[in-house]
Amino acid sequence: MLRLDDHAVNVFTDGSSLPRPRRGGYALLFVTVDEDGREVVEEFSGPGVPGANNQEMELTACVEAIKRLNSGRSAVDLARFSKVVIHTDSTFVSENFDTAKFQWSANRWMRKDGPPVLHAHLWKAFVAETKRIGMPVFVEWVPGKSSPHTKRVDKLAKDSARGAYGRAPGGRTVRRKHSPKSVEPGSVGVEGQEIEIQIITAELQRVQRSWRYKYEVMSEDSPYVGNVDFVFSDQILRNSYVYRVRLNEDPKYPQIAEVLEAVGPAQRSAATPVERR
Repeated sequence: MLRLDDHAVNVFTDGSSLPRPRRGGYALLFVTVDEDGREVVEEFSGPGVPGANNQEMELTACVEAIKRLNSGRSAVDLARFSKVVIHTDSTFVSENFDTAKFQWSANRWMRKDGPPVLHAHLWKAFVAETKRIGMPVFVEWVPGKSSPHTKRVDKLAKDSARGAYGRAPGGRTVRRKHSPKSVEPGSVGVEGQEIEIQIITAELQRVQRSWRYKYEVMSEDSPYVGNVDFVFSDQILRNSYVYRVRLNEDPKYPQIAEVLEAVGPAQRSAATPVERR
């Protein structure tokens, strides 16, 4: 059973993402021990976010937790404590927090092997808020639903996701794929070839000012036809179009080296101008 640190602000965070339609939510608990040795619990859950995935919501929960402590939007008296311990069931957050602080932030939010760090705007905000708080912040992994606190924050995060409404935030577009295959990173060989692709999801990487596209291979003469993968580009591609592109040759950092033409998905013979930023 998890033992709380009496000298810490213990924060339990959780993010949730529900399918059909995709929407996300997050929640957090501040758990402290008062001078009489009793637990004091404070709950917060955020508004649901249409189109959000689980990693975004796990990070958002952490960002909002530290923001609340910094801004005084919590009843926690920081002067009574010497550190903050975030308890999360997300290995994505727990395993990358130190890397974000010391490597990614120093490398302009690019990985050593080249690709942009995903959700860099959230990582950047998380690191900035932890520096503002004036005490050490630790991120520890805990198994989900392993204690009353993790069970409670899990329920609140799911309730948050169920309450999502409106449209997805700016910088993201979605289109249905034709292929029955699921997305599989690395399923399309990056060999400098020319292929036709259909954009399924377009997501702006705000910090690096590039786009990450989930795409489906449409070229019938390609050995990868029907495969669904990810690729980066600095060009804006319409999610309602099939594009003929040339890929680069770096499997660690797959990119669209050149957009050759864009055609409508229904009538794929009429070329249209490529939209550039």
